[in-house]
Formats: sequence, structure tokens, C-alpha cells
Amino acid sequence: MKKVVILIYGALAYIIFLVVFLYAIGFVGNIIVPKSIDSGTETTLLSSIFINVILLSVFALQHSIMARPKFKESFNSIFSQAMERSTYILLSSLALILIYWQWQPITTIVWETENTILSSVITGIFFLGWLIVLLSTFMINHFELFGLAQIFDNLKNKQTANPKFQTNYLYKIVRHPIMLGFIIAFWATPTMTVGHLLFALVTTIYIFIAVKYLEEKDLRKFIGEKYETYQKEVPMIIPFTKNKQKV
Repeated sequence: MKKVVILIYGALAYIIFLVVFLYAIGFVGNIIVPKSIDSGTETTLLSSIFINVILLSVFALQHSIMARPKFKESFNSIFSQAMERSTYILLSSLALILIYWQWQPITTIVWETENTILSSVITGIFFLGWLIVLLSTFMINHFELFGLAQIFDNLKNKQTANPKFQTNYLYKIVRHPIMLGFIIAFWATPTMTVGHLLFALVTTIYIFIAVKYLEEKDLRKFIGEKYETYQKEVPMIIPFTKNKQKV
């Protein structure tokens, strides 16, 4: 019964993630969704900036702390290991829902593309960014990344093997194509408002700091020399650039 409960828990966490991921496209792109990055009642500039930075910080802290090996060890000493990734995905999704709900729009325009063709091209790049994010998850192990492999292995009394180090497709171009996709999606907009710019700027800074100083450190420790070689050969996030990072 416990394994069935964990299976249901993990499946629900994944479904919530899918809904939240799709909503993110609408939220950032001001498409279809009832509450987007530029919709809602505006308040004072300083108040909006303060609230939005707090919201993004909550997500950043949750995302970074729960991804660290020490936190995972602590979690697994109390709860089933099969639940760890699903819990991470669930709480990340809830942090994003909080952003969608409480985000304060700042609609002063920074730039706006009036040319219809150029606007369509930029919108296409926006969707390309999200496609890169999604495809990149399948280029490693989508089902392990989002906790499904763990809950199904647990149901079958199997221990999920540690993820294999893979450099498939986009991972031969950059080490973190998922993050590259997010950055493209966040910045590619025909109309950039101050609120959208704040969102793009803060998330981009967070991505570079978290990847370089947290995730890459864990990967070097976990994978070892093979990952250090990979760092020397493949750029971190920006494609077709020489990697000058010290390892």
C-alpha cells in the first residue's frame, strides 16, 4: 500500500509539473492564461520590484537547497528515496504557482517591435526556447529527471540506478541546454516591459550563479575527471564559445 501511495504521489507531482510548465509558457509570453507577467493591477514601482524579487528568491532558494546532495541525504533518511525527486518537482511547481499568483506587473515598455515579420520571428524564437527545454530533458532521462522512474522502480521493488553521464545531441553543444532554453524563452519577446525585464534579468543571473557555483561543483564531485574534461571541451551555456572556466 505504501508503494502505491508513493506511486500516486509521484504521478500527481508530475501532472502538476506539466500544468505548471505549460502555464509558464503563457505566463512569460502573455498568451491565453488569465494571469501573465504583464497583466493584473499595477502598484508602486518599488513595491512591485520588492515583491517580485522576493518571489523569485523563494523559488531560487527552494530550487538550490533541495538540489544539493546533503539535503537529499537528509530527506532520504526520513522519507522513501523514491519520493525525493517527486517532492523536489512538486515544491518547485508550487513555488512557480506562487510567482504566477502574486507577480506584480510593471508594464512600462522598455522596447517594442512594431515590424510584424520581426515580431513573428522573435515569437518563434520564444517558442524555440521552450522546445529546447523540453527536448533537452529527453536527451538525458526525462522520466528519471521528473521522478517517474523512481516511483515505478519502487513499485517493482527495484533500486533506481544512479543517472548515467550522457552528452547526447544538444549536450555536445552546451553543458546545460535546459538552462539555455530558459534564457532564450525569457528574453525573446517582441514587447519587453520593465516587469518582464526584471524577471528575465534576475532568473538569468540566478541560472549562471547556480549552475557555475553549485550544480557544476556537485557534478565534478559526482562524475569526476570525465566531467572536468567535458567542461574543458564544451561551453557551459553559451553555444560556440571557448570555455575559459577554471576547473
